[in-house]
Amino acid sequence: MQEVYDFLKKAGTYYLATVEGDQPRVRPFGTVNIYNGKLYIQTGKVKPVSKQMAANPKIEICAFEGGSWLRVAATAVNDDSYEAKKSMLDAYPMLQANYKADDDNTQVLYLKDAVATFSSFAGEPKVVKF
Repeated sequence: MQEVYDFLKKAGTYYLATVEGDQPRVRPFGTVNIYNGKLYIQTGKVKPVSKQMAANPKIEICAFEGGSWLRVAATAVNDDSYEAKKSMLDAYPMLQANYKADDDNTQVLYLKDAVATFSSFAGEPKVVKF
């Protein structure tokens, strides 16, 4: 999991895919955090992506960095705890202008049953599960 976190942090931007009905939806994200031994992402509950993950929590993340790419397939699990939200917002102080750990909008989700695949044109893919 640490290797996945490190890759996503280094990439800076990753792309999160969800499903809305039968239509795939992909958008850029940048938040990633490790809290209580779990890998977390963050969004706002008012956003369509939040509603999509509530209806179908299966997601996929893709990032590219330095000639290598990472794909992570997982189930996004909502964590409404103040502590998890605070940990994310502490890791990303610039978000604190729009999000608060105790508001009704901030949402953090951890990745469950994750399968991460590191790939490049130079060798065989490496698979990590967490």
